[in-house]
Amino acid sequence: MAKKFYVIWVGREPGIYTDWPTAQKQIIKFSGAKYKSFPTKAEAEAAFSGGTVSSAGKPSSNSSKNTNKGNNLSAPPIKTDVVIYCDGGCDPNPGKAGSGVAVYQNDQLIQLWYGVYNPNGTNNTAELNALFYSLQLAQHATKQGLSAQILCDSMYSIQCIRDWAAGWEKNGWKKKTGEIKNLEIIKLAYALYNEIKDTVLLSHVKAHAGTEGNELADRMTMVAVERKDPAWVQYEKNPSGEFDIPALLKMRAG
Repeated sequence: MAKKFYVIWVGREPGIYTDWPTAQKQIIKFSGAKYKSFPTKAEAEAAFSGGTVSSAGKPSSNSSKNTNKGNNLSAPPIKTDVVIYCDGGCDPNPGKAGSGVAVYQNDQLIQLWYGVYNPNGTNNTAELNALFYSLQLAQHATKQGLSAQILCDSMYSIQCIRDWAAGWEKNGWKKKTGEIKNLEIIKLAYALYNEIKDTVLLSHVKAHAGTEGNELADRMTMVAVERKDPAWVQYEKNPSGEFDIPALLKMRAG
């Protein structure tokens, strides 16, 4: 795997790092962290000092921007080998629920997933199911030596797994204010998160803000509702072996 250089502009210890686990420690749970990966040391050094590197290898004064290739939609805040977007949808809420996931590798959309249909589900449960499956996909990526992050638009799901579950577990999976809803899937996701939290970044992404991966994961939630499949299913590519992203984005939104 090609070596990468990770620039931390705002974090515990700003600087340039040559391995993802060390870089990740500088930004996990650090409010307002700013960071990005670069393929060469020259690009990283130029970006860290305030510029970018042109195709000719010379620093320029333009600020670095992380954009997805081939579109004008917003992109994730850090460039890792694998970026996984997850979403859950319900129509109405509670009602027919489904989950969706979009997986990118090296800036290219490689997989779309839909499933976990529940005719009597809720939006929160659908979001948690999507996050749990994303954690499984992220774990698979890290076992292949790839850096990975998960972008979820549900703060409820993120906080359940990252912030609240530890305290609930200490209290015998109880909380003072009453029942912990969706406890079964929370336990599963929390156990897996604990296994990979030091190597996988879990972050929030704003919903319906034009981020391609988030929008595609959203479309998959409605595919799940329409096709009513209780299992996770990989969405099919077109005959040329690609995804028609513009057409997918025109599909019904959740």
